[in-house]
Amino acid sequence: MGRSTKLRELIGAIKDKASLSKAALLSKSTTLSLLRATTHEPSIPPNEKHIAALLSVGHSSRATASAVIEPLMDRLQSTHDASVAIKCLITVHHIIRRGSFILQDQLSVYPAAGGRNYLKLSGFRDCSDPVMWELSSWVRWYSRYLEHVLSTSRVLGFFLCSSLSTLNKDDEEEQVSALTNQILIQEVTSLVDVIEETYKAPDSLHLDGDRLLGEVIGLVGGDYLSAINEFSLRINEVAERLSVLSFGESVELVCAMKRLENCKERSSMLRNRKKSSMETFWGFVSEMKDRLQNVYGEDDRMVKIGRRDRACESARMEERVLKSGDSVRFGSGRLVPNRFAFPILESVEPC
Repeated sequence: MGRSTKLRELIGAIKDKASLSKAALLSKSTTLSLLRATTHEPSIPPNEKHIAALLSVGHSSRATASAVIEPLMDRLQSTHDASVAIKCLITVHHIIRRGSFILQDQLSVYPAAGGRNYLKLSGFRDCSDPVMWELSSWVRWYSRYLEHVLSTSRVLGFFLCSSLSTLNKDDEEEQVSALTNQILIQEVTSLVDVIEETYKAPDSLHLDGDRLLGEVIGLVGGDYLSAINEFSLRINEVAERLSVLSFGESVELVCAMKRLENCKERSSMLRNRKKSSMETFWGFVSEMKDRLQNVYGEDDRMVKIGRRDRACESARMEERVLKSGDSVRFGSGRLVPNRFAFPILESVEPC
């Protein structure tokens, strides 16, 4: 196995050198930065210098930004090397978190416009050795996770976890309070999608301490905190409207709360990051579920209606189109004392 691994690494190094030489001859600086960020070298995450070079392109024209996104997605789809695929996905993640609006817009246009979904990698397999086979499961999960992040970002109207999202807490609370019940519930359930997908990360028997996966876990960990805070903001607003929720709306929210409760019992790559604040969060999830169920009492219909399976964006994108013109419904609970409030988390690092 050691000999085959060394041979694979040698072949990967030769491929990288050939691609870099070709890009240098054609004077394509953007392609050079992309190739250097997504080499075949295993276990080493993209160099920050090369990521920064790619992100800097987003401060120019749309045509120039497109020259980053198109080759990145082509490389992601064409590679059979798990290390390259993970590095491409890490680069996509950095664009979501740190890229300019132009880069982010270019990134989101593919599935949203009905074109090819470049993040659909459910069939990805690298059979070169057992480690790459195991890393392939991370490629499949990570691409699916980023699908959820992009989909949820479209529902929210801004990129989740992006450094460009600069609304202060009061302004965001005001915006959330103006949402219709339908859109509010849609945002809640979409955020649950992201949180739930976080808990579906593969176990890694042979990859403990892998620097490449350490980069992935760090990025997803930041998203996790942001998703929980966005969820908490919206579920506080739901608590204000309990008296005006329809039965169907209550059922949909109860299903979302149950999905979150199921996450608590699962193993997670973030299990070592829980603090007392996270335990408080799970307690509020359970309490909110009970309050929603009590709105209609022990209604048999609510008991019988189970969780509705939610497919990835590639199959259900049409259900996530926002509608305009709906009337805004406010709950009378807004004027009632003893308001229910989820905590806003500042950190999920270990105590």
